[in-house]
Amino acid sequence: MRATRDISDRDDLDVLLRRFYTAAFADPLIGPFFTRIAGTDLEVHLPRITDFWERALFRTADYGRDAFAPHAVLHATRPLTAAHFGRWVQLWHAAVDGLHAGPRAERAKAQGERIALALLRRLGGPGADTRGAGGGFVPLAALELRSVA
Repeated sequence: MRATRDISDRDDLDVLLRRFYTAAFADPLIGPFFTRIAGTDLEVHLPRITDFWERALFRTADYGRDAFAPHAVLHATRPLTAAHFGRWVQLWHAAVDGLHAGPRAERAKAQGERIALALLRRLGGPGADTRGAGGGFVPLAALELRSVA
């Protein structure tokens, strides 16, 4: 059964982000960045990232943090590649599609793709592989994404 209700408020974002991070933390490719390298505490991270997405989708929250800085620290410890960002986007799409459908859900997925590409380009510099030549970023139009359990 496909979700039919759009993302409507902060509570929806909380449920969505918990679903996404549960999958991301468990993922063999990107999970270690959250668990072992960054040591992310979801209960500390969740209000911050919810502010980020609430600002992105509803323009109702303040988010004054530097979203690039923590990624730069991770990248310096263990390089983040197009494959990592591609997997993040796959999991993000699956989480959104598993719970929501509508204009805000589509905007959340598109915004996730833009963020992933922007971070990849900024971290990798002018020569960053964003086309997937070496197992890199996966074009989402070529994938059938399924919801994460």
